[in-house]
Amino acid sequence: MKVCCSFTALVFLLGAVAVSAQQGSSTADRTLAPFFFVDTDDPSVDQLPLKSVAAQVHIAGVIADVTIEQVYRNEGTRPLEAIYIFPASTRAAVYGMVMHTGDREIIAEIREREQARREYEEARELGQTASLLEQERPNVFKMNVANILPGDSIAVRLSYTELLVPTEKQYEFVLPTVVGPRYSPEAVNEILGPDGGERIPHLHEGEDPNYTYAIEMTLAAGLPIQAYECPTHEVIVEKDTPDELRLTLDPGGGFGGNRDFILRYQLAGQQVESGLLLYEGEKENFFLLMAQPPARPELSQIPPREYIFVIDVSGSMHGFPLTVSKSLMKNLLGQLRPEDRFNIVLFAGAAAVLSDRSLPATQENLDQAWALIDGQQGGGGTELLIGLRSAFNLPLAGEGYARIVSVITDGFVGFEADAFKLVRQRLGQASLFAFGIGSSVNRFLIEGLARAGQGEPFVVLEGGQAPDEAARFQSYISTPILTQVEAGFEGFDAYEVEPAFIPDMLADRPIVVFGKWRGAAAGTVLLGGRTGDQAYSAQFDVSSFQAKPTNGALRYLWARHRIDQLSDDEQANYSDDMRSQITQLGLDYNLLTKYTSFVAIDRRIRNEDGLETVSVPLPLPEGVEDSAVGDGFGTTAVEDEFEMATWLDRSFYRQDALWIDTAFRLDMPIVEVGFGAPGPDALAPFVGLGLDMLVVIEGQAYRLHAEAARPAMQQNMPNPFNASTIISFQIPANMAGPTRLVIYNLTGQIVRVLTDGHLAAGAHVLAWDGKDGNGGEVASGVYIYRLEGASFAITRRMMLLR
Repeated sequence: MKVCCSFTALVFLLGAVAVSAQQGSSTADRTLAPFFFVDTDDPSVDQLPLKSVAAQVHIAGVIADVTIEQVYRNEGTRPLEAIYIFPASTRAAVYGMVMHTGDREIIAEIREREQARREYEEARELGQTASLLEQERPNVFKMNVANILPGDSIAVRLSYTELLVPTEKQYEFVLPTVVGPRYSPEAVNEILGPDGGERIPHLHEGEDPNYTYAIEMTLAAGLPIQAYECPTHEVIVEKDTPDELRLTLDPGGGFGGNRDFILRYQLAGQQVESGLLLYEGEKENFFLLMAQPPARPELSQIPPREYIFVIDVSGSMHGFPLTVSKSLMKNLLGQLRPEDRFNIVLFAGAAAVLSDRSLPATQENLDQAWALIDGQQGGGGTELLIGLRSAFNLPLAGEGYARIVSVITDGFVGFEADAFKLVRQRLGQASLFAFGIGSSVNRFLIEGLARAGQGEPFVVLEGGQAPDEAARFQSYISTPILTQVEAGFEGFDAYEVEPAFIPDMLADRPIVVFGKWRGAAAGTVLLGGRTGDQAYSAQFDVSSFQAKPTNGALRYLWARHRIDQLSDDEQANYSDDMRSQITQLGLDYNLLTKYTSFVAIDRRIRNEDGLETVSVPLPLPEGVEDSAVGDGFGTTAVEDEFEMATWLDRSFYRQDALWIDTAFRLDMPIVEVGFGAPGPDALAPFVGLGLDMLVVIEGQAYRLHAEAARPAMQQNMPNPFNASTIISFQIPANMAGPTRLVIYNLTGQIVRVLTDGHLAAGAHVLAWDGKDGNGGEVASGVYIYRLEGASFAITRRMMLLR
């Protein structure tokens, strides 16, 4: 019997997972996402010691200076250590930390990371109040505060600066507020350290934490502010002068700490800051050049393109983020030209490809692609690396085609460095553009992918942005604004200039060059390049700019940029000498890095009775659902590691206990083959393996069933459902016995037990009417149904829509 591979089969391949009871214990050990927060009934331990987070932002010209204050208060009766994971800008140069305990102020000192950790732990064991700030990712930090005594209120303030570079004449300031759940084999353990301890918990979707979140901002642009908007939060704005404004969060706008805060503004006449900023220090002088590139050149003919769209359909994308992705893809597909070719790679716990070769952008092919995308619901892990490899391994469209890979994801992964390295290794094959989807995007991943792929990053907060972002994407790939950019200096003694190589300018944003200088502030800075088929040149007379003490942040910005470049080199394995250089820069310039940390210690011994360690629960980012974290069984949406194997010189990946030939494509019909059933001679060796397999022979897919029967449970029908749904399952003779079929909600609570007793071998069909054990109708949402026996367990998801 031939069966066409439907979109349901794709969901089966990417998301649905069946895990045996024997695998359960190891799976629990491999769980990659945090558990949900469960408060205890012990009144002596304050499980929620973080009481407030407040940001003070001062923007002067193109430099932002930010102070984040976290207030911890112990309302229990036992001393505490609090652990808090929080985000920051990918461009942040963190240069200071201060701890306040009562009327005492302790200025943190920068140390090598291991030394800072030793000093903190020694102070913690001695009973001294101490705080430790560590960088887990360039945009993810960890704060430890030890020996918070009952009744204590301890404030920790960290300070950072960053450079604001306008794009398309628009400035944007982003303040990340929450770390989304990361999918990574080691992400949680990396954050918590070698001792492990409890996992970082998350609150349920839509649930506000008990701490408050506030932002106060002053903007002194230096030029009249023509327009501004805050698309993410409700704000109260006071405009004192044409070039200044003050902003605070509106208290009536609800909790603001579950999505990135974004302020966008334009200056009168769409002007942007350009020229030189100079700073004379005690030992070193620093400069920053910002030069506006020329207008985008006209291009008479755009060569044909091959577009590979790599789309995240994992569990964290379920619901709102995937809806935004679909809106974006509809616009991107709509802009393809008949001479272009395209392909689609969907990834979650595994990857699936629309076609084994890129397709012409005909209406029929575009309709097929859209139907595939529109049918996705989201589920499973976030195996980005598998998705990227699948895209790069596709054969090229042919001579004359320029390949462009577009990655669309929320970025909730924890193996960013591996992704960057993979993209760099394949850089000669394609340029890469990254689209971040959602309210709290992992900008480190999105920006890093684009930088490694010499493309551009985009962030799409909601579906209404999709047309504009798709149009920007098309304009960027049509033709670069400026290529072959070089900087030179005449009569100006510049050295240690960053970046060493200025990439092609795709977006309309200023060219940025950092550096140090010696001697007199005189001479000329030269820029050269090409715009279209014309030469470009610009020069800046250094003597017409004055060094100002207010430009002191340049030393931190230069060092931060240098550290970023070294980190890129380290990830690419260009040198094994990067760690010492990064460490020394952190120590020399008082900066937080992955190898340097801030530690503050109150030397008074205040606690001799031991302490309890609690992890501050994090709110889920706005629009992210509970399914991104866990399902209440001690497992997550990702219940199986991605496995690959080779048999008979063919590669297979394992999904839902089925070994799938990597040559399998979605448009292939599937022939069911039982053991002993006829099939092509080439299939016989695979039949002899005795495994559940999907094997491709001469373009035909064959489904092989193992000799040892296994229990099976089908997707409920219909799904989604309203009044009732049917659940079908089979139990083999060797596994007949006590069997339970239980409905759970996403918090792990039992909603209904459909059967709990001895079941005979064979097929079984049970119905659920959408009611709980007391006969009450349950609410709309996603539910888990789980079939459990003495030696097996199978879990699937279904959706109820009232």
